[in-house]
Amino acid sequence: MSASPGPATSAPASSPPAAPIRSPALATAFALLSVYLVWGSTYLAIRYGLEGYPPFLMGGLRFLAASALFYGVLRWRGHAAPTRAQWKNAAVMGLLMLVCGNGLVNFAEQTVSSGVAAIAVASMPLWAALFGRLRGMRSSRGEWLGLTVGFLGVVWLNAGSELRASPAGMIALLAAPMAWAWGSVWSRGRDLAPAFMSTAAQMVCGGIAMTLLGLVLGERIVETPPLSATLAVAYLALFGSIIGFSAYVWLLDHVRPALATSYAYVNPPIAVLLGALLMGERVGGSAVGGMALILVGVGVIAASRR
Repeated sequence: MSASPGPATSAPASSPPAAPIRSPALATAFALLSVYLVWGSTYLAIRYGLEGYPPFLMGGLRFLAASALFYGVLRWRGHAAPTRAQWKNAAVMGLLMLVCGNGLVNFAEQTVSSGVAAIAVASMPLWAALFGRLRGMRSSRGEWLGLTVGFLGVVWLNAGSELRASPAGMIALLAAPMAWAWGSVWSRGRDLAPAFMSTAAQMVCGGIAMTLLGLVLGERIVETPPLSATLAVAYLALFGSIIGFSAYVWLLDHVRPALATSYAYVNPPIAVLLGALLMGERVGGSAVGGMALILVGVGVIAASRR
């Protein structure tokens, strides 16, 4: 867990100045690529999963399966279990980021077009920057510029899409990025287990809560889902949850929020490209222009990172 620097003190003349502690560049790049590519593909996987599973039960099964495997492997390898305080913090993050964030996106994708979903989710870094400012974490002018440019790029990317949405879906998509952003900002400085164990604990808590919510709302799986839907949920559990979420939790603890949340801008173009490659969807001029603008915005954020 990163720590804030203390007050300046005078060092002995013989002692060289301490070098600033930086995140390993290779690890940061790998974690960013993981959330960019893996989470970009989950738009398509959620679509397939919803063909056989209701939204909250799908999310609950996804996170319970992922957490059972991940937590079990970590404990088998000798990682310490979270403390009681760490479990409480993991429960808050699981509720905000998984139940309210991911679960509401699952719910919305039943009735909301992919264009509206992408624009709504792409507002998350802006909410994270706003919440971070309220908690005393200032974003630089370059980061604000990059956030704005990236969001405009997502709007341009979806300019030619069918912007279809139900009222319930729109409310869900308004709440989802706000909840995820607040959970991301709230987590900084909290007593959390190491990154991988923290990820597993959050998925345990979020998976239980999402499953219970689905059952309370009357969701049931009344017939055997198609194989494509089951494979999609398995992909979401293994890649979207274990790999992608672990990388994101690591980024929250090692880089500034503006860079960690930049995935929200990169995921929509990844989803568009996968749709073109796997489903033969047409990529028009607005999509190419929007993706280029998104890359510019992410580049500005990365260059502004301290």
